[in-house]
Amino acid sequence: MLEQHEREADLKVVDTSDTSTRRTRLMNRLQARLAARTRPATGFISNPEPKMIGHFARGRQLLAGNFLFSGHLIEAPGVSLWEAAARVDTSTNAAHGFAWLDDMAAVGDSKARVAAQAWLQDWIVRYGDGRGAGWTPDITGRRLIRWIAHGFFLLRGAEKEQSEAYFRSAAQQAIFLSRRWSAARPGLPRFEALAGMIYAGLALQGMESRVAPAIAVLTRDCKVQIGPDGGIATRNPEELLEVLTLLTWVETALRNADREVPEALTSAMHRIAPTLRALRHSDGGLARFHGGGRGLDGWLDQALAAVGTLEQPDQSLHMGYGRLTAGRTSLIVDADIPPSGAASAEAHASTLAMEVTSGRRPLIVNCGPGASFGPEWRRAGRATPSHSTLTIEGLSSSRIKVEKSGAELLSDRPKDVQSELSELGDGMRLATAHDGYRRTHGLTHVRTLDLTSDGRAIAGEDLLTILDSKDEPIFDRALDAEKLQGIPWSVRFHLHPEVDAVIDLGGAAVSLTQKSGEIWVFRHDGVGDLRLEPSVYLENGRLRPRATQQVVLTGNTLAYSTRIRWSLSKAQETPTALRDVASLNGSET
Repeated sequence: MLEQHEREADLKVVDTSDTSTRRTRLMNRLQARLAARTRPATGFISNPEPKMIGHFARGRQLLAGNFLFSGHLIEAPGVSLWEAAARVDTSTNAAHGFAWLDDMAAVGDSKARVAAQAWLQDWIVRYGDGRGAGWTPDITGRRLIRWIAHGFFLLRGAEKEQSEAYFRSAAQQAIFLSRRWSAARPGLPRFEALAGMIYAGLALQGMESRVAPAIAVLTRDCKVQIGPDGGIATRNPEELLEVLTLLTWVETALRNADREVPEALTSAMHRIAPTLRALRHSDGGLARFHGGGRGLDGWLDQALAAVGTLEQPDQSLHMGYGRLTAGRTSLIVDADIPPSGAASAEAHASTLAMEVTSGRRPLIVNCGPGASFGPEWRRAGRATPSHSTLTIEGLSSSRIKVEKSGAELLSDRPKDVQSELSELGDGMRLATAHDGYRRTHGLTHVRTLDLTSDGRAIAGEDLLTILDSKDEPIFDRALDAEKLQGIPWSVRFHLHPEVDAVIDLGGAAVSLTQKSGEIWVFRHDGVGDLRLEPSVYLENGRLRPRATQQVVLTGNTLAYSTRIRWSLSKAQETPTALRDVASLNGSET
């Protein structure tokens, strides 16, 4: 499946100059070395309370010498984290950002503290003078926030020399950020760099002068980088949650330091909160689009609680996503033009893809972000066939352009994506369309989704059609290329790994059974052939992709219009308020 999806990602290399990228790396390295020569901080002015969510189990794994970097498990008991990370080329973000410190703090005992202190001191020795790949503004900001937030954990019981090295290195990183924040890509990387500067300026002696300039830039970015609808350019829901989390941390740190909180910051938070609520499924997890995962358990709740507003999303698109919800069912669709330029570096060809969740259980999903499993899986996860939508000839609705610098950006994207939300007598309808296949095949994909008011049934229609007579010659040429056998199409419905699928009624339906016992039935109108195929569920924090299945409708179009109708409904014998809770012995009831 991986090889198939790599082909379907439609990669093409573009020979563009990478002089700017090399210059950025050179300037980062130079300023890191210069910052390493300064020694301005000797202690804390204040120390923010840590608000990060760590995982106890991951912390225990780290202590046991099991290191997971970018899908690679390094089993090295007694070895420094940095020796293990050096064995994986793509470990920079995971290791040098010090997010693992949250997991060590979650364990919190003396063994975890001593190990964290040793790894921190080892980092200072190895990389503190500006060496290594961890000296970029965004990674440095992420690292510095963790160092300061977990300061008491890291310094408790430490020797004087260790404490001095900690404060010296933290101040050096703050100075580096004050000189290089502008090199961070707008969006989350810029917010990470600025938040790191503010944290350092509020907490470290001698760094106070860095606060005001960082707040000024952050205020501007809150106005420019966060749209009126609370969205960001990457359209990545989990990244939007990271941005909101950083803003809540900064707001709390400013209030605790008796500093004024800019109105632009609180306004941005209040715009983001209802958007994230719109991107949240009925099980509490985020929709997985454009490189984002569902988010750690409790993370979204914590961020929304910190905002302190209960404003709910209205019936419109939010960051380009349409949402239908009724009863215990949520349906979220990518209904806007994909990101472009630098913002598309992790974006997916997911236009008109959908996800469906029933109660606490995801049902229809997208494969998800594969970056943590390496570049091949990252590329495969971005292709249209890795999403629950229609594909023509395995061709992605957006193609990937590989820059000479190595950046993989979306190209040949849909130019026109339409959507309309409307009320029906017994539910809601979301009608969408995109022209991603118009240039190659002359066809427009139109998808209509109806959700009943009780949340028990979804009626879907995927239409391939010619909208303009000038598109007919394009379609005719594509048909000729298939020797008049018809242009192949597929409509895919990727299933969550915990869904058990069985084909019924001689291929006319598929029964989908949840772990809770809830049963959904997928039916179609017979226009295409129905089958079950293998699929994968790409989930951050796991050692390897999880095997699952996908329902696939396939067929060939010979005419200027082809209509594929399908439905997804709860079985009649399934109770409306089915219990879905864990019993005391861990079994489902």
